[in-house]
Amino acid sequence: MGTRRTVKAPTDLAELTDFFDRYGTALTSGDVAAISRCYALPGMVVADSYSFTFTSPAAVALSFLGAAPAYAEQQIVAAHAQLLDVQRLSPALSLVSVEWEYLDSLGNAVPGERYSYLLRVDADGPKITTVVAAH
Repeated sequence: MGTRRTVKAPTDLAELTDFFDRYGTALTSGDVAAISRCYALPGMVVADSYSFTFTSPAAVALSFLGAAPAYAEQQIVAAHAQLLDVQRLSPALSLVSVEWEYLDSLGNAVPGERYSYLLRVDADGPKITTVVAAH
């Protein structure tokens, strides 16, 4: 029998910052494979006017294919997640409120959005299970 790693909710701000840095880089570069690796499956996105789920890495990738052109159109080259609130819900789950700050190719700040992310930690670290668009 091998050793078993105890999985705990990500309340360490450095771990969360690293996770959202990788996620933001994947989003702004259009790296749908890296975006997919940030999600636990099944996953869900919820907004005021729609909700959708995905059950495979391919479905995650497809749902984000339109994001890269949108960032490119606005000339967004970087995204930084400002962690507004972190709530540990259980040993493996945390709810993280984030305001995204974007930077365009000229170095100008671009207004971002707010989201809440329900994260689950597995052996590979935090993964997004649910995204809720906030205002």
